[in-house]
Amino acid sequence: MLNNAVKTAIALGSNLGNSQAILEGALEALDQTSGITIEAKSSWYLTKAIGPTQPDYLNGCAILSVEVSPEALLEHLLAIEQKFGRVRQELWGPRTLDLDLLLYDDLIWHQPNLQIPHPRMTERAFVLVPLAEIAPDWIYPGSQQIIKDLLLEIDTCDVHLL
Repeated sequence: MLNNAVKTAIALGSNLGNSQAILEGALEALDQTSGITIEAKSSWYLTKAIGPTQPDYLNGCAILSVEVSPEALLEHLLAIEQKFGRVRQELWGPRTLDLDLLLYDDLIWHQPNLQIPHPRMTERAFVLVPLAEIAPDWIYPGSQQIIKDLLLEIDTCDVHLL
C-alpha cells in the first residue's frame, strides 16, 4: 500500500454477454477492493470494434483514487477481468470484460507488462470520449496536452452515447 492516494484513470469495455451489467459489476468489484475508490465514472458508449469481425463494444472510463502501486492495480484489474469470464484467445478479439490502466497520476512507466500512459489511448476515440467526459483537463504525461484537446485530434464518429 502507498501512503497517499493517487489519481488514476481506467478504461472499461465489453462486447460479450450482458455488457452493461458486466461493466457495472466490474466497477462494483473495483470499489470493494481495498486501496481503491471510484471517484467518477463516465456514461456508457456504444463503439465499433477494432480487429476481427465481432459485436460492437460498450465502453466507458472511470477515475480511481488508489493506494496501491501500478503493478498491484494491474493485478487487481486482471483478476476482475477473470472473475467476469475474460479469456485471452486472439489479439483485439471479443471479450466479456477489458480493463485497461490508462493513467496513473503523471507517471510515465515502460515495463514489459505495463506501459503508462496506455500506449494507444490517444488514438482511440472509445477511450478519449468517455475520459474527456470525466477528466477533460487531465494533462497527458509527456505531451502536456489536456485530454479534451487530444480528443479534438481524432475521429469520434463511431462513438455513440448509450
